[in-house]
Amino acid sequence: MAQMRAGLDRHALDPDDPASTDSLCARIDAASELHAFVAEPGRRERVRRELHELREQRDLSMQDRSRSGHGSGRPALFGVPVGVKDIFHVDGLPTAAGSRLPPEVLGGPEGAAVTRLRNAGAVVAGKTVTAEFASVAPGPTRNPHRPGHTPGGSSSGSAAAVAAGLVPLALGTQTVGSVLRPAAYCGIVGFKPGHGRIPADGLVSNAPTFDTVGILAVDVATAARAAAVLCTDWCPDLVAGPDAGLPEGDGTSEALPVLGVPGDAYLRQATTAARQAFAAQVDTLIAAGHVVRHVRLLDDQDEMDEVNRRNRTINGFEFARVHERWFATYADRYHPLTAAAIAVGRQVSDADYADALARRRHFADDLVRRMDAEGIDGWIAPAATGPAPEGLDSTGSPLMTLPWTQARLPAVSVPAGLVDGLPVGVQCVARPGADETLLAWARRLAAVLGTTRRREGLR
Repeated sequence: MAQMRAGLDRHALDPDDPASTDSLCARIDAASELHAFVAEPGRRERVRRELHELREQRDLSMQDRSRSGHGSGRPALFGVPVGVKDIFHVDGLPTAAGSRLPPEVLGGPEGAAVTRLRNAGAVVAGKTVTAEFASVAPGPTRNPHRPGHTPGGSSSGSAAAVAAGLVPLALGTQTVGSVLRPAAYCGIVGFKPGHGRIPADGLVSNAPTFDTVGILAVDVATAARAAAVLCTDWCPDLVAGPDAGLPEGDGTSEALPVLGVPGDAYLRQATTAARQAFAAQVDTLIAAGHVVRHVRLLDDQDEMDEVNRRNRTINGFEFARVHERWFATYADRYHPLTAAAIAVGRQVSDADYADALARRRHFADDLVRRMDAEGIDGWIAPAATGPAPEGLDSTGSPLMTLPWTQARLPAVSVPAGLVDGLPVGVQCVARPGADETLLAWARRLAAVLGTTRRREGLR
């Protein structure tokens, strides 16, 4: 944990040094063409105020500890600047959710996730750009690796801000693939905990059945440190396991998870180049001591189509209902793509929605049963259908993350090299409640795949 703290502390702002605020805001201003952050007049002054309050809290805490004789610890994210996706309510900042609706219409109490970050000493660097209402209409954010390509979405600004080195950590949300896909496209770590593990109150919802607060981070250690603050009932000792963060060749194979690769219908959703890269990534993990089994799950095209169709039914129904009141008043301010999604969702009947929910629960239970039957600890797969597509009129396909989000399982994406000169990621998916164990696996996966990238000169 000390090593993890030292790494993230390099990015922290110094409450005693005004220049650290100037440096942060200068970086954000210099990267304005990236459109990662929502424009904010007076950002410097606000960040300085937050740091001043943080310094006062630190000084009071030090006095209390001195009187009590306790140690001189400090909050886990002390001074760390974070980006917050602009669907979260943040005290002192408006919420627009990437839309043209009046911010006062969308306002509300600060999200619990934001409050937990602030209580841990984090400083909100600003709101990050999102696709409109975290749905299908992209924002203006560009991919830092190739500005003519999408950064993914809907947590586009959060991913781009971390990838560009503006902040080491950002909040996002995933309803289908909106944390792991932009993480993969931008070459960073994306962690989507199990549904509900981080409170999802205080935000503009997309589809409550699936909405999950997630973390975008510069590395797995940073994601784990943020998860310890954000997730309810977190057990950090499970993350710092015997193999966690060790380079290739260290540790013992007995400590490694048995990983399952899903079937052909699922994998065929990815491009040929992405599938070839994934096969090479699997070979690398096997060479490093992992046991990987190919499982005939999602192997039938009819089954895969049903999973995808069920997601559209649930997501569409809930998205339309979330916006029912706002859309009735402000329909002319919605992006045409968002309005079309609402129109489609309105056509879903209550009976079809209830049936899809029941089938979703069965699917999620069946995934765990299949893991038991096959002796699988977790699933491994491409995090996206390929590298970031060219153009900014789409955020890319979420199909590779869709089944796991539908089952509400914890998942993580780690950088895994380049395809056509752009980053790709490998996602790992764990059982319900195994979030901590998943991040322990991810630290080794990132180390193994990162060692391969360094050998090949990819990064």
